[in-house]
Amino acid sequence: MTKTALITGVTGQDGSYLSEFLLARGYEVHGIIRRSSVDYRERIAHLEGTPHFHLHYADMSDSMSLVKLVGKVQPDEIYNLAAQSHVQVSFDAPEFTADVDAVGVLRILEAVRTNHLEKTCKIYQASTSELYGKVEEVPQSETTPFHPYSPYAVAKLYGYWIIKEYREAYDMFCCSGILFNHESERRGETFVTRKITLAAARIAQGKQDCLYLGNLDSLRDWGYAKDYVECMWLILQHETPEDFVIATGVQHSVREFATLAFHHAGIELRWEGEGVNEKGIVERVNELTNERVKVGDVVVAVSPDFYRPTDVVNLLGDPSKAKRELGWNPQTTSFEQLVELMVAHDMKKVAADDAAAEIRKVNLAEFLEKGIDK
Repeated sequence: MTKTALITGVTGQDGSYLSEFLLARGYEVHGIIRRSSVDYRERIAHLEGTPHFHLHYADMSDSMSLVKLVGKVQPDEIYNLAAQSHVQVSFDAPEFTADVDAVGVLRILEAVRTNHLEKTCKIYQASTSELYGKVEEVPQSETTPFHPYSPYAVAKLYGYWIIKEYREAYDMFCCSGILFNHESERRGETFVTRKITLAAARIAQGKQDCLYLGNLDSLRDWGYAKDYVECMWLILQHETPEDFVIATGVQHSVREFATLAFHHAGIELRWEGEGVNEKGIVERVNELTNERVKVGDVVVAVSPDFYRPTDVVNLLGDPSKAKRELGWNPQTTSFEQLVELMVAHDMKKVAADDAAAEIRKVNLAEFLEKGIDK
């Protein structure tokens, strides 16, 4: 029988990949979107209009809208991916972050119970490696103590524990996937990895002079989002509801990410200085960029503005349980392949944006030349 899935956060990086994944497996996929005067659906635009993909208006801060929608859709599986997911923003908007990332999870659970679906609907909660925060052991597994270190992480910790409570109190099939950093060409441009790959592409094409970053020594376990949505699905196909770490088990620094990104953009870097005085300097460029970037140029610098009040610096996941019990392969896409894929995408994007800008200039010039009044 065809399964029905409801995805919150369907317009995001993970939501778009998960929608594709489930549609390929014959699911009827329903996604939640919020009303907005700005179009933010570019990640799922290619799916709109397909027979088994449906969008509905609701909001994680509006319990009644969620109750109505769950009752209408009658999902077999719910994937709660919606969140205010930017750590730095959570320091600026802690109350909003708590409302969506913490209480929002409770609203989903209660929407399922209100519609009497607690015995038939499975729920996946997108948890986060930020729960470990000020890490107490390396690597981090399902049994590592939590020590959240940001308003975002604290809100997500409530979501983790309320999932566990409803699983035990009401015998619901609800699980958390503790996701370590997962990136892709669809990652939001304010996140550090996409910020790096876009800047490398822009600098290589003469559209930007320098990239400013925070703590270059921060260590992360970076995977490919497209691989991680498979593990989300596998968690809900497991015989029993359990929580799983979703990670690669391989760790790299922000500095390493930047070095590799610039390499794939045709720029080799060397690093000089320490702390806020550290700089990435061009050591060599390929023939395609040598007219735009010169040896000796400073193309990466550190800005104190990008340091967080409390910073998580050492995240490394242990995916052993997911590999053993779910048969999931966390190394389908390597770190090196991930960075190369992201840079290749952004090199094309920057070139396309530049071409589009030139066309707009020509059109504007023609418009002004004709003297047409606005």
